[in-house]
Amino acid sequence: MTRIAFIGLGNMGGPMAGNLVKAGHEVTAFDLVEASRQAAAELGVGIAGSAKEAVSAAEIVVTMLPAGKHVLSVWGDILPAVKPGTLLIDSSTIDVESARKAHALAAEHGCPSLDAPVSGGTGGAKGATLTFMVGGAEDAFDRGEPILAKMGRKIVHCGPAGNGQAAKICNNMILGISMIGVCEAFVLGEKLGLSHQALFDVASTSSGQCWSLTTYCPVPGPVPTSPANNGYKPGFASALMLKDLKLAQEAAQGAGASTPLGAAAAQLFGLHNGWGEGGTDFSGIIDLLRGHDKA
Repeated sequence: MTRIAFIGLGNMGGPMAGNLVKAGHEVTAFDLVEASRQAAAELGVGIAGSAKEAVSAAEIVVTMLPAGKHVLSVWGDILPAVKPGTLLIDSSTIDVESARKAHALAAEHGCPSLDAPVSGGTGGAKGATLTFMVGGAEDAFDRGEPILAKMGRKIVHCGPAGNGQAAKICNNMILGISMIGVCEAFVLGEKLGLSHQALFDVASTSSGQCWSLTTYCPVPGPVPTSPANNGYKPGFASALMLKDLKLAQEAAQGAGASTPLGAAAAQLFGLHNGWGEGGTDFSGIIDLLRGHDKA
Protein backbone atom coordinates (compact mmCIF):
# COMPACT_ATOMS: atom_id res chain seq x y z
CA MET A 1 0.00 0.00 0.00
CA THR A 2 1.26 3.45 -0.96
CA ARG A 3 0.17 6.69 0.71
CA ILE A 4 -1.02 8.95 -2.10
CA ALA A 5 -2.24 12.54 -2.05
CA PHE A 6 -4.57 13.60 -4.86
CA ILE A 7 -5.24 17.29 -5.54
CA GLY A 8 -8.06 18.07 -7.97
CA LEU A 9 -11.18 15.89 -7.81
CA GLY A 10 -13.19 17.00 -10.84
CA ASN A 11 -14.75 14.84 -13.56
CA MET A 12 -11.39 13.18 -14.22
CA GLY A 13 -9.55 13.44 -10.91
CA GLY A 14 -12.34 12.08 -8.73
CA PRO A 15 -12.70 8.74 -10.53
CA MET A 16 -8.92 8.43 -10.87
CA ALA A 17 -8.49 8.84 -7.13
CA GLY A 18 -11.27 6.32 -6.61
CA ASN A 19 -9.45 3.76 -8.74
CA LEU A 20 -6.34 4.16 -6.58
CA VAL A 21 -8.48 3.36 -3.55
CA LYS A 22 -9.86 0.29 -5.34
CA ALA A 23 -6.28 -0.81 -5.96
CA GLY A 24 -5.64 -0.83 -2.21
CA HIS A 25 -3.78 2.45 -1.78
CA GLU A 26 -4.38 4.96 1.00
CA VAL A 27 -5.58 8.11 -0.77
CA THR A 28 -5.99 11.49 0.92
CA ALA A 29 -7.28 14.25 -1.33
CA PHE A 30 -8.42 17.84 -1.60
CA ASP A 31 -10.47 19.98 -3.95
CA LEU A 32 -11.82 23.49 -3.58
CA VAL A 33 -15.30 22.37 -4.65
CA GLU A 34 -17.45 20.77 -1.96
CA ALA A 35 -19.46 18.67 -4.43
CA SER A 36 -16.25 17.20 -5.83
CA ARG A 37 -15.01 16.37 -2.35
CA GLN A 38 -18.29 14.64 -1.51
CA ALA A 39 -18.30 12.62 -4.73
CA ALA A 40 -14.73 11.43 -4.08
CA ALA A 41 -15.54 10.57 -0.47
CA GLU A 42 -18.30 8.27 -1.75
CA LEU A 43 -15.59 6.40 -3.66
CA GLY A 44 -13.64 5.83 -0.46
CA VAL A 45 -11.20 8.70 -0.86
CA GLY A 46 -10.11 10.38 2.37
CA ILE A 47 -10.71 14.13 2.30
CA ALA A 48 -8.25 16.57 3.88
CA GLY A 49 -8.98 20.09 5.02
CA SER A 50 -6.41 21.60 2.67
CA ALA A 51 -3.94 20.68 -0.05
CA LYS A 52 -1.05 21.00 2.40
CA GLU A 53 -2.75 18.67 4.84
CA ALA A 54 -3.37 16.14 2.07
CA VAL A 55 0.29 15.92 1.09
CA SER A 56 1.90 15.99 4.53
CA ALA A 57 2.31 12.21 4.86
CA ALA A 58 2.24 11.28 1.17
CA GLU A 59 4.80 9.18 -0.66
CA ILE A 60 3.32 10.21 -4.01
CA VAL A 61 1.33 13.33 -4.93
CA VAL A 62 -0.94 13.45 -8.00
CA THR A 63 -2.46 16.68 -9.30
CA MET A 64 -5.26 17.07 -11.86
CA LEU A 65 -5.91 20.76 -12.40
CA PRO A 66 -7.33 23.07 -15.09
CA ALA A 67 -4.27 24.96 -16.39
CA GLY A 68 -0.56 25.58 -16.01
CA LYS A 69 -1.03 28.55 -13.68
CA HIS A 70 -3.01 26.34 -11.31
CA VAL A 71 -0.38 23.61 -11.32
CA LEU A 72 2.42 26.05 -10.58
CA SER A 73 0.38 27.72 -7.84
CA VAL A 74 -0.57 24.44 -6.15
CA TRP A 75 2.91 22.92 -6.44
CA GLY A 76 4.42 26.11 -5.05
CA ASP A 77 1.99 25.96 -2.15
CA ILE A 78 2.38 22.27 -1.25
CA LEU A 79 6.08 21.65 -1.85
CA PRO A 80 7.19 23.14 1.49
CA ALA A 81 4.87 20.62 3.17
CA VAL A 82 6.03 17.66 1.06
CA LYS A 83 8.72 15.35 2.36
CA PRO A 84 11.94 15.35 0.27
CA GLY A 85 11.96 12.41 -2.10
CA THR A 86 8.17 12.41 -2.55
CA LEU A 87 7.23 11.76 -6.20
CA LEU A 88 5.04 14.46 -7.74
CA ILE A 89 2.91 13.53 -10.76
CA ASP A 90 0.88 16.11 -12.66
CA SER A 91 -1.82 14.62 -14.89
CA SER A 92 -3.31 17.96 -15.94
CA THR A 93 -3.15 19.02 -19.57
CA ILE A 94 -1.06 22.20 -19.58
CA ASP A 95 1.49 24.03 -21.69
CA VAL A 96 4.94 22.52 -22.02
CA GLU A 97 6.69 25.56 -20.52
CA SER A 98 4.61 25.41 -17.33
CA ALA A 99 5.20 21.66 -17.08
CA ARG A 100 8.95 22.18 -17.19
CA LYS A 101 8.71 24.96 -14.59
CA ALA A 102 6.81 22.55 -12.33
CA HIS A 103 9.57 19.96 -12.73
CA ALA A 104 12.12 22.63 -11.76
CA LEU A 105 10.11 23.55 -8.66
CA ALA A 106 10.03 19.92 -7.57
CA ALA A 107 13.77 19.52 -8.14
CA GLU A 108 14.46 22.57 -5.95
CA HIS A 109 12.72 20.76 -3.08
CA GLY A 110 14.51 17.47 -3.66
CA CYS A 111 11.51 15.73 -5.22
CA PRO A 112 11.37 13.68 -8.44
CA SER A 113 8.50 14.54 -10.77
CA LEU A 114 6.54 13.48 -13.85
CA ASP A 115 4.21 15.26 -16.23
CA ALA A 116 1.64 12.62 -17.12
CA PRO A 117 -1.40 13.96 -19.01
CA VAL A 118 -4.08 11.51 -20.05
CA SER A 119 -6.23 10.53 -22.98
CA GLY A 120 -9.48 8.62 -22.70
CA GLY A 121 -12.00 11.08 -21.28
CA THR A 122 -14.33 10.60 -18.37
CA GLY A 123 -15.14 7.05 -19.44
CA GLY A 124 -11.47 6.14 -19.30
CA ALA A 125 -11.10 7.81 -15.91
CA LYS A 126 -13.99 5.80 -14.48
CA GLY A 127 -12.96 2.53 -16.10
CA ALA A 128 -9.21 2.89 -15.39
CA THR A 129 -8.51 2.58 -19.12
CA LEU A 130 -6.71 5.89 -19.63
CA THR A 131 -3.56 6.33 -21.70
CA PHE A 132 -0.82 8.22 -19.84
CA MET A 133 1.80 10.16 -21.81
CA VAL A 134 4.67 10.66 -19.41
CA GLY A 135 7.62 13.03 -19.30
CA GLY A 136 10.40 12.90 -16.73
CA ALA A 137 13.53 11.07 -15.66
CA GLU A 138 13.71 7.31 -16.16
CA ASP A 139 13.97 6.53 -12.44
CA ALA A 140 10.96 8.72 -11.67
CA PHE A 141 9.00 6.96 -14.41
CA ASP A 142 9.94 3.54 -13.03
CA ARG A 143 8.62 4.59 -9.65
CA GLY A 144 5.44 6.18 -10.97
CA GLU A 145 4.43 3.62 -13.59
CA PRO A 146 2.87 1.09 -11.15
CA ILE A 147 0.66 3.84 -9.71
CA LEU A 148 -0.37 5.14 -13.14
CA ALA A 149 -1.17 1.57 -14.17
CA LYS A 150 -3.93 1.48 -11.54
CA MET A 151 -5.64 4.37 -13.33
CA GLY A 152 -4.89 3.52 -16.94
CA ARG A 153 -4.39 0.79 -19.50
CA LYS A 154 -1.37 2.14 -21.41
CA ILE A 155 1.56 4.04 -19.92
CA VAL A 156 4.06 5.54 -22.39
CA HIS A 157 7.34 7.18 -21.35
CA CYS A 158 7.76 9.96 -23.90
CA GLY A 159 11.13 11.30 -22.74
CA PRO A 160 12.38 14.04 -20.42
CA ALA A 161 10.48 16.74 -18.55
CA GLY A 162 7.62 18.26 -20.57
CA ASN A 163 7.51 15.55 -23.22
CA GLY A 164 4.32 14.07 -21.81
CA GLN A 165 2.56 17.36 -22.43
CA ALA A 166 4.17 17.60 -25.87
CA ALA A 167 2.77 14.20 -26.81
CA LYS A 168 -0.67 15.07 -25.46
CA ILE A 169 -1.09 18.27 -27.45
CA CYS A 170 0.23 16.66 -30.64
CA ASN A 171 -2.19 13.76 -30.21
CA ASN A 172 -5.16 16.02 -29.56
CA MET A 173 -4.31 18.23 -32.50
CA ILE A 174 -4.58 15.10 -34.67
CA LEU A 175 -7.90 14.30 -32.98
CA GLY A 176 -9.37 17.77 -33.52
CA ILE A 177 -8.32 17.87 -37.16
CA SER A 178 -9.56 14.35 -37.88
CA MET A 179 -12.95 14.98 -36.25
CA ILE A 180 -13.50 18.03 -38.42
CA GLY A 181 -12.56 15.99 -41.51
CA VAL A 182 -15.02 13.22 -40.58
CA CYS A 183 -17.77 15.77 -39.88
CA GLU A 184 -17.16 17.49 -43.20
CA ALA A 185 -17.44 14.17 -45.01
CA PHE A 186 -20.78 13.37 -43.39
CA VAL A 187 -22.12 16.85 -44.16
CA LEU A 188 -21.08 16.46 -47.80
CA GLY A 189 -22.60 12.98 -47.88
CA GLU A 190 -25.89 14.38 -46.58
CA LYS A 191 -25.93 16.98 -49.35
CA LEU A 192 -25.26 14.27 -51.93
CA GLY A 193 -28.04 12.02 -50.66
CA LEU A 194 -25.73 9.43 -49.07
CA SER A 195 -26.98 7.74 -45.91
CA HIS A 196 -24.89 7.94 -42.76
CA GLN A 197 -24.69 4.15 -42.59
CA ALA A 198 -23.54 3.78 -46.18
CA LEU A 199 -20.74 6.30 -45.74
CA PHE A 200 -19.72 4.70 -42.46
CA ASP A 201 -19.66 1.21 -43.96
CA VAL A 202 -17.37 2.39 -46.76
CA ALA A 203 -15.05 4.75 -44.87
CA SER A 204 -14.67 2.54 -41.79
CA THR A 205 -13.28 -0.29 -43.90
CA SER A 206 -11.18 1.73 -46.32
CA SER A 207 -8.66 4.56 -46.39
CA GLY A 208 -10.90 7.01 -44.50
CA GLN A 209 -10.80 4.87 -41.36
CA CYS A 210 -9.81 6.69 -38.15
CA TRP A 211 -10.74 6.81 -34.45
CA SER A 212 -13.01 9.84 -34.94
CA LEU A 213 -15.06 7.76 -37.36
CA THR A 214 -15.05 4.23 -35.98
CA THR A 215 -15.17 4.94 -32.23
CA TYR A 216 -16.61 8.44 -31.98
CA CYS A 217 -18.75 8.75 -35.10
CA PRO A 218 -20.31 12.26 -35.07
CA VAL A 219 -23.72 11.19 -36.44
CA PRO A 220 -26.31 8.99 -34.70
CA GLY A 221 -26.60 5.36 -35.66
CA PRO A 222 -23.40 3.75 -36.91
CA VAL A 223 -21.59 3.70 -33.52
CA PRO A 224 -24.27 3.37 -30.79
CA THR A 225 -21.88 4.36 -27.97
CA SER A 226 -20.78 7.66 -29.54
CA PRO A 227 -22.04 10.94 -27.99
CA ALA A 228 -24.02 11.63 -31.17
CA ASN A 229 -26.53 9.06 -29.90
CA ASN A 230 -26.89 10.86 -26.58
CA GLY A 231 -27.54 14.45 -27.62
CA TYR A 232 -23.79 15.15 -27.77
CA LYS A 233 -23.49 14.87 -24.01
CA PRO A 234 -19.74 15.21 -23.59
CA GLY A 235 -17.26 12.49 -23.23
CA PHE A 236 -14.78 15.20 -24.24
CA ALA A 237 -16.20 18.70 -24.23
CA SER A 238 -15.65 21.16 -27.06
CA ALA A 239 -14.17 23.64 -24.57
CA LEU A 240 -11.47 21.12 -23.66
CA MET A 241 -10.68 20.46 -27.31
CA LEU A 242 -10.33 24.20 -27.88
CA LYS A 243 -8.02 24.43 -24.87
CA ASP A 244 -5.78 21.68 -26.25
CA LEU A 245 -5.73 23.14 -29.75
CA LYS A 246 -4.73 26.52 -28.34
CA LEU A 247 -1.92 24.85 -26.38
CA ALA A 248 -0.77 23.18 -29.60
CA GLN A 249 -0.76 26.51 -31.41
CA GLU A 250 1.23 28.17 -28.62
CA ALA A 251 3.75 25.34 -28.77
CA ALA A 252 3.93 25.49 -32.55
CA GLN A 253 4.62 29.21 -32.51
CA GLY A 254 7.30 28.78 -29.87
CA ALA A 255 8.97 25.94 -31.76
CA GLY A 256 8.62 27.49 -35.21
CA ALA A 257 6.49 24.60 -36.50
CA SER A 258 4.02 25.00 -39.36
CA THR A 259 0.57 23.66 -38.38
CA PRO A 260 -1.98 25.21 -40.76
CA LEU A 261 -4.60 22.51 -40.20
CA GLY A 262 -4.13 22.78 -36.45
CA ALA A 263 -4.67 26.53 -36.71
CA ALA A 264 -7.81 26.05 -38.78
CA ALA A 265 -9.13 23.48 -36.29
CA ALA A 266 -8.53 25.90 -33.41
CA GLN A 267 -10.44 28.60 -35.26
CA LEU A 268 -13.41 26.32 -35.98
CA PHE A 269 -13.63 25.07 -32.41
CA GLY A 270 -13.39 28.69 -31.29
CA LEU A 271 -16.51 29.39 -33.37
CA HIS A 272 -18.23 26.31 -31.94
CA ASN A 273 -17.49 27.49 -28.40
CA GLY A 274 -18.62 30.98 -29.37
CA TRP A 275 -22.02 29.49 -30.10
CA GLY A 276 -22.25 28.54 -26.47
CA GLU A 277 -21.49 24.89 -27.27
CA GLY A 278 -18.36 24.55 -25.11
CA GLY A 279 -20.15 22.14 -22.80
CA THR A 280 -21.27 19.79 -25.56
CA ASP A 281 -19.14 17.00 -26.98
CA PHE A 282 -16.52 18.11 -29.48
CA SER A 283 -18.06 15.87 -32.15
CA GLY A 284 -21.07 18.20 -32.05
CA ILE A 285 -19.06 20.58 -34.22
CA ILE A 286 -20.84 18.86 -37.10
CA ASP A 287 -23.74 21.27 -36.51
CA LEU A 288 -21.41 24.22 -37.10
CA LEU A 289 -20.32 22.68 -40.39
CA ARG A 290 -23.95 22.06 -41.37
CA GLY A 291 -24.56 25.79 -40.84
CA HIS A 292 -27.32 25.28 -38.30
CA ASP A 293 -28.36 28.59 -36.79
CA LYS A 294 -27.57 28.77 -33.07
CA ALA A 295 -28.59 32.42 -32.68
